Amino acid sequence: MTIPEVRNAISEKKICVLIPTYNNEKTLKRVIDGVLDYTENIIVINDGSTDSTAQILSTYPQITTISLPENKGKGNGLKTGFRKAKKSGFDYAITIDSDGQHYPDDIPVFVEALLQEKEDVLLIGNRNMSQDGIPKKSSFGNRFSNFWFWFETGIKLEDTQSGYRLYPLHKIPKKYFTPKFEFEIEIIVRTAWRHVPVKNVPVKVLYDPAERVSHFRPFKDFTRISILNTILVIITLFYIIPRNFVNNFKKKSFKKFIKEDVLESDGSNRTKAFSVALGIFIGLSPFWGLHTLLVISLAVLFKLNKVLAFVASNISLPPFIPFVIAASLFLGAPFVHGDSNILTQELNFDLVKNNLLQYVIGSAILATTMATLSGIATYLLLHKLNPENN
Repeated sequence: MTIPEVRNAISEKKICVLIPTYNNEKTLKRVIDGVLDYTENIIVINDGSTDSTAQILSTYPQITTISLPENKGKGNGLKTGFRKAKKSGFDYAITIDSDGQHYPDDIPVFVEALLQEKEDVLLIGNRNMSQDGIPKKSSFGNRFSNFWFWFETGIKLEDTQSGYRLYPLHKIPKKYFTPKFEFEIEIIVRTAWRHVPVKNVPVKVLYDPAERVSHFRPFKDFTRISILNTILVIITLFYIIPRNFVNNFKKKSFKKFIKEDVLESDGSNRTKAFSVALGIFIGLSPFWGLHTLLVISLAVLFKLNKVLAFVASNISLPPFIPFVIAASLFLGAPFVHGDSNILTQELNFDLVKNNLLQYVIGSAILATTMATLSGIATYLLLHKLNPENN
């Protein structure tokens, strides 16, 4: 796209550029000048800078400047910018860091990618993290972030940490829980949970140690990111996956659900059979309250079908629990000493507590046996229905 075409598209699509900045006096002017080649729809959030940032910004009367009295973190700066952008009537915001690592001449990449989409999308710049000069800690952190983003959303990206992004302002959440660097993880995960596509676009990157000022604090910020990911994983396992499963089931007939989500889902018949076996095993295991967490985690670890494993694990739904407990106690009885006859006793959790070893042994036998039989039966059924997918 030519510069006039980009300018016209930015105007038509109501796009602005947000530049959060904190003590980046060496590179700020270059970034602003580069963005001005494409648009004057610029909002700079001066996050309590103590260097010459204020003086630099005073030379740009054509752009919008928001000056915060004290530094509260990049996430807080972006939230402030998003609110201002929406109040100003913009539909999209491109965020670009002020430390010089992003090239303003990549703005057309975002604009062109947006024009090609038929729906709102969140775009993240995909940097070449293998090029010379990229700090190893940044490369590792990106791979770490990519994995957890995939776990939490099912979306595979090559770069989830780049601050060079395009946000659909009316599709992102309105309230957030994090104020600093971890905010950029929270916003893309929660936006993806809203069924907004999240995609990478290729961008250039520059790491110049002579100019770049990084405010990332390895220990504190990595700890905050780890805590955030822990919370997001818990929400994924106990709310997002069950919600998506129920919604998909509601939208489709049972026949269509079986065909699309089971028969035509990713994985061979063997993988699907193992997924069912895993779900049955976990569902019959004595780890009450942890079944969903365990089955999804193990399905991810062994690259099995998460939907099938989750569905199969629901063999331990409340109506079936008395039968599961009774069968476990019955199968465990021959392996313990004493009077362990359950037929003459009331079936309740006190009975389980008083015969815990018997129950644990029996549940292990029951889970292993039923998982094996279910896995074999599933494989035979799938082989008959879809023999090409072995």
